[in-house]
Amino acid sequence: MASYTPPIDEKKLVADLQDEKTSRQAFDTLMRTFGEPMYWQIRRMVVNHDDANDLLQNALIKAWNNIGNFRGEAKLSTWLYKIATNEAINFINRERQRNTMNVNSEDASFLLDNIEADEYFDGDEIQLALQKVIAKLPDKQRLVFNMRYFDEMKYEQISEILGTSVGALKASYHHAVKKIEKEFSDLNP
Repeated sequence: MASYTPPIDEKKLVADLQDEKTSRQAFDTLMRTFGEPMYWQIRRMVVNHDDANDLLQNALIKAWNNIGNFRGEAKLSTWLYKIATNEAINFINRERQRNTMNVNSEDASFLLDNIEADEYFDGDEIQLALQKVIAKLPDKQRLVFNMRYFDEMKYEQISEILGTSVGALKASYHHAVKKIEKEFSDLNP
């Protein structure tokens, strides 16, 4: 599912968010415009619906609390995706620590467990298999693959969100695709 952002004037929205008189209505606009794409960005990272909802709420609260510090050096949407991405990464790292895994471990067992236990997952067997393969990817490859493949983000936008060079992102995406292709070819020899 590609993220869709209706055409809005982000600079005006930021100004309205920073104005005490219009901030609540502007925040409602922000949630209607960016809430669903942020949810799916988080959901693809943490897999579980309930965790994604909680993390979305945390991300929106952080955006609300920090909008006064937003300087417009990046687009509002990029800033929001960065907050959402950081919330998801922090959650994954906390879960790994809680499960006594090494933070740098590539062990995705808790993500795989989440996929199987998620009552909101409505995909078929192929989609389930794809999600399981994606969950096994190293964190950065999984993140880049999801942003590029599902959200159809341009490498330049992903670069702004993750603070990584476009070349490194292209390499991560390429490696992720090759690993996914290999997993599926191994399933169907």
